[in-house]
Amino acid sequence: MSILDLTSRRLRRPTPINEMADESLVALITQGSSDAVTEISTRYRGRVENLGVQLLGDRGLAEEMTQETFTRLWRRANAYDPERGTVPTFLFTIARRVAVDIWRRPSSRRIDDPLVALPPPEHRDEISPLLTGLTVKQALNTLSTAHRQIIELGYFRQLSQSEIAQRLDLPLGTVKTRTYHALRALKEALADLDPTLSPVGLP
Repeated sequence: MSILDLTSRRLRRPTPINEMADESLVALITQGSSDAVTEISTRYRGRVENLGVQLLGDRGLAEEMTQETFTRLWRRANAYDPERGTVPTFLFTIARRVAVDIWRRPSSRRIDDPLVALPPPEHRDEISPLLTGLTVKQALNTLSTAHRQIIELGYFRQLSQSEIAQRLDLPLGTVKTRTYHALRALKEALADLDPTLSPVGLP
């Protein structure tokens, strides 16, 4: 066999699955490749589980959410459209919807959590209230402690800015400035997590 033949055979050698792009792995999943699911899980399992902890506040529920997320990826990989987003975006969208399903169960959900009662934009589907609430919760977790505190007191406990100033022992002007920047930070975090959300009233 000539050197040219050897080179040609090397060039035709299939790409190892752990070197494939995410999009190629999803294509393999649609063909029934369990190895592709395993590889996607290896790449993103940690991030999905961390998302579950943020959304559900419980490591056990986060593990359950993670397992179900990759099960749904196996079943619904053919719904992936690269023109609408990356594979991680598709995967985390699945994960948030799984979180909604878990959160709906009485055994999993804290019924006094105000974040699940936020009103959704009119165009979203029937699971929007929970999905929106959980996304806001995730976005809040990315903010600084000071910004998160301002939003929780003002929007979820319905305190006036004067009452917040008194509660936190801060000048009223500081509270107003901090509120403005906190809402801007929340808006940016929401846009990163779910561009379809358009929070009303955010600067």
